[in-house]
Amino acid sequence: MPIDTPDLAGLILARLPAVTRRPLVLGIAGAQGSGKSTLAARIAKARSCPVLSLDDLYLDGTARQRLAETVHPLLRTRGVPGTHDVARGRAVIEALGDGPLALPRFDKARDEPGPDELVNPADLLVFEGWCLGARPQEEAALGTPVNALERDRDPDGIWRRYVDAQLAGPYRALFARIDMLVFLAAPGFEIVADWRVEQERNAGGPMTDDTVRGFVLHYQRITEDMLRSAPDWADITVRLDAQRRPIAIEERRAPEPG
Repeated sequence: MPIDTPDLAGLILARLPAVTRRPLVLGIAGAQGSGKSTLAARIAKARSCPVLSLDDLYLDGTARQRLAETVHPLLRTRGVPGTHDVARGRAVIEALGDGPLALPRFDKARDEPGPDELVNPADLLVFEGWCLGARPQEEAALGTPVNALERDRDPDGIWRRYVDAQLAGPYRALFARIDMLVFLAAPGFEIVADWRVEQERNAGGPMTDDTVRGFVLHYQRITEDMLRSAPDWADITVRLDAQRRPIAIEERRAPEPG
């Protein structure tokens, strides 16, 4: 992937803030296929630090099935806010600076948590995930479906309002632990399905192209909102072209005094 460039990793590392708490948490957000994992691995190699993915915090199938039965059937599908063990994420981040720790790992092939990975205490943690930093939306925005998935499978808006409430509650506390957030900005949501199809093919995954294109619809609402708003609150926004090449790097400006 073109995003895998030492220059970008070095630029980000050079801008890490000076903080006293351990670990310093560097967040990397961006749509599926944007290159988060590749960039995270590059930074982790340069600093010999661990990586935690938001995906590693997925709830197990039983917990997601319970949500599907009690809240909305769409919550059986992993991915959106509400399908992660946020409390464990916060706990492992806080414990990482004190001693060896078992980091959670998720086995996507089984759609279940995998064996934990024992890591050494660290001063820096790279935390990557598609919706890191995402903000809840206004009620007026939630009322209108953004795609066929929301129109046909969530006509009353129960699923999207539950997801939004998770962003406003437990996920807000998790994201607040991030000391610096980098956002990899796709040129538009329309490219995300192509990137995710490519990712699935390269990995030899089980999903067909059509299945992947249906799957990414779960992420459209939040992804599009982040593309609009993240440059206002992400510390660094890296704008990508269709080949994932960085074409602009923007740092968030401090608000005007007064």
